Amino acid sequence: MLNKREQFTGWLLLFPALFILGLVFIYPIARAFWLSWFAENLGTQLEPVFTGLGNYQRMLGDGRFWQSLWNTSVFTMASVTLELLLGLGIALVLNKTFFGRGVVRTIAIIPWALPTAVMGLAWAWIFNDQYGVVNDILIRLGLLDTGINWLGTPTLAMVALIVADVWKTTPFISIILLAGLQSISEDLYEAHKMDGASPWQSFWQITLPLLMPQILIALLFRFAQSFGVFDLVQVMTGGGPAGSTETVSIYIYSTVMRYLDFGYGAALVVVTFLLLILAVAIISVMLKRVRA
Repeated sequence: MLNKREQFTGWLLLFPALFILGLVFIYPIARAFWLSWFAENLGTQLEPVFTGLGNYQRMLGDGRFWQSLWNTSVFTMASVTLELLLGLGIALVLNKTFFGRGVVRTIAIIPWALPTAVMGLAWAWIFNDQYGVVNDILIRLGLLDTGINWLGTPTLAMVALIVADVWKTTPFISIILLAGLQSISEDLYEAHKMDGASPWQSFWQITLPLLMPQILIALLFRFAQSFGVFDLVQVMTGGGPAGSTETVSIYIYSTVMRYLDFGYGAALVVVTFLLLILAVAIISVMLKRVRA
């Protein structure tokens, strides 16, 4: 049990880190909450005007916001689901003993190590309708007669974004799940095998239940990152065509930086922040139940 002097010393040592954390994270969030109660648009007025819930009421009838929220939800659910399935499969393979496993593990994490903006530009070239690799391969295979305008078609543009994001961040999930797999004792599988269980039964009865905490942690990180995606969409589609791939973060960026509507932009940030907190809280509760 620490005495009061030791507790004071501990808090004193933590104070610089807590101060920087508050300066970097807490102040911008508090500032956004405060600004969301005002109408402040440098394009029409210079002084902020208190409107109370006016920005939030405006949001209820903002079709562009709801469309961007839908786009973000579709992108998040599709990419995270595919990343989890592929990441689990890759982790299971990398957990096996085979020649050159270390080299394969190193190569597997290269996509995750690449800068997202650079990777997004590369995928934009890959899906280009005139000189893209995807169209060239499909035409050579006889599956297409002419190239498809991937990034110019609403549904296909979203598919292209999801493919790029899955390629980029699947290694992140596989690393987390691989760490969980390596913590599972081989004795459990041997005992289960002696009881007559098949490899598929061992996966469902041993691997998956013991790996569930790592799965939920991976979901926690990836959901937050996917929901706030900006750079990938900005580089590949810019939110187009016709707003079909515009995410909430892209809409907030346009509201604040292009239209200079700081009050409404702050309200969008607040709502997005609260939605993320709600989702993270749900996943955290699930994580605690699994660990209990």
